[in-house]
Amino acid sequence: MRWMLLVKSFVIGFISLVLLIPLFMVLGLVETRNVRNQQVRQNVAASAAGRQQLVGPLLVATYKERITWEEKEEKTGKTTPRVEWRHRSKVLVPKELQIKGEAKVEERHRGLYKAQLFHLNAKLSGVFALPADLGLPLKSPDFEPGRVTLVLGLSDLRGIRNRPVLAWGGGTHDFEPGEDCEVVPSGIRVELGPLAASAAHEVSFEIPLELTGSEDLSIAPVAENTQVTLRSDWTSPSFAGRFLPVRHEITDKGFEATWQVFHLARNLDAIIKHEGAAPTEECFSVAFLEPVNVYLQSERAVKYGFLFVGLTFGAFFLFELLKGLRIHPVQYFLVGLALAMFFLLLISLTEHLAFLTAYLVSAGACVVLIGAYLVHALSSKLRGLGFAGGLALLYAALYGLLASEDNALLLGAALLFLALGVVMMATRKLDWYGLSEAETKA
Repeated sequence: MRWMLLVKSFVIGFISLVLLIPLFMVLGLVETRNVRNQQVRQNVAASAAGRQQLVGPLLVATYKERITWEEKEEKTGKTTPRVEWRHRSKVLVPKELQIKGEAKVEERHRGLYKAQLFHLNAKLSGVFALPADLGLPLKSPDFEPGRVTLVLGLSDLRGIRNRPVLAWGGGTHDFEPGEDCEVVPSGIRVELGPLAASAAHEVSFEIPLELTGSEDLSIAPVAENTQVTLRSDWTSPSFAGRFLPVRHEITDKGFEATWQVFHLARNLDAIIKHEGAAPTEECFSVAFLEPVNVYLQSERAVKYGFLFVGLTFGAFFLFELLKGLRIHPVQYFLVGLALAMFFLLLISLTEHLAFLTAYLVSAGACVVLIGAYLVHALSSKLRGLGFAGGLALLYAALYGLLASEDNALLLGAALLFLALGVVMMATRKLDWYGLSEAETKA
C-alpha cells in the first residue's frame, strides 16, 4: 500500500498515452479532409481556369540578321567565307501602362468542399514611345525586316471571358492565340503588319479584358511606369510577390489596392526570358484565400489535445490528493474519451457551420456531458459544476490560442506556467511523506 500513490500516477499516465490513439486518429482524419479540399480546388481550376498571370502588353519586332564569318579547314589551311541568316527579335515595352480592374469572387461547391474563382473585369491602357525604325538598322544590307506583333501574356487562356479588341492608334485589331510567341509562355497576340521605316512617335493603346481564374492573380510590371488599381468584394486578400501595394484599404465590403512600379525597380530580363512555362517571379500578386481554413484550425486544435487531457487529469489527481475522494481509472478514461470526442465533433461541424459556431457547439456539448457525469461520479453537484466551469475556461483558452496564431506560443507558455503555479500553490503545504504513511495505515 505504500506505493499506491505512485502506482496510481503510473496508471493515469498510461491512460493518457492510450488516449493519444483516438487523438491521432482524429488528426489523421483532419489531414485527409484537408487533402480532399485541396484536390477539389485543383479540380475546379482544371475545369474552369487556374492561377492567372498577366504579362504585357509587349511589342515584338522580328527580323533576320546576316552573320558572316570565315571557316578554316584543318587539312589545307584555307579559309572559306560562310554566311548565315539568323532569326532575331526585339522587345519594346510601354512607356506608360495603367490597369484598372474589379474582381468579383465566386465560391464553387462540390459536396462539403469549396473553391474560389475570381472574375476580373479590367481595362489596360497606356502609351508606347517608339524610336525611329524601332531602333533597328532597316537600311543595312545585313538586315531583313520581319513583322511587328503585340503580345499579351496570360497563364490560362481558358479564363478569357470576352473577345478582347486592341485599340491601337486610330484603329482596332482582333487578338489571336499566341502560344508560339517566345517572349511569354502563353498568351494572345495581334499582328500589326510588316516592320517598316518610321520616325520616332508615340502610340496609345487600350485593351478591355474579362478574365476568370482561381486562387490568385499576378501582374508583371513590364512598362517603364506601371500603375495598377484593383478593387474586389473579397475581404481577405493576401498581397504577395516582389512588389507590395503603395496603398491598400480592406473593409468588410472588400478591398482596394494600388501598385506603382518603375522600370528601375524591376528586372525585365527575368520577365521575358525566364525558362519553362512557369510564371515569372518578377511580379506582384493578390491571393483570394479563405478567411479561415477550418481544417488547418482544426488540426492546430487537435495538437493541443494532449494538453487538454493532461491538465484535466492533473486537476482530477490534485482533487484526489486534497479532498481524499477517490476517482477510479475507468472514470479517468471515460472523461478522456469525452475530451477526444470534442475534436471529432469540431471537425465534423466545421464542414457545415462557421468555425466559431462549431467550436461553441462542440465545447458546450462536451462541457455539459462531462459536468453531468462528474456531478454523480464525485457525489456532489458543486464539485461537478466546478469541474465543468474549469473545463469551459480551458476551452476558452484554447480558442484564444487558435484565434491568435502569432501569439500562440506566448499564450500557451503562459497557460502552462499558470497551471504549474496553481498546482504548486495548492500543494505547498501538502505532506507527501505523511500521505504515504496514511496510505500504509489504510
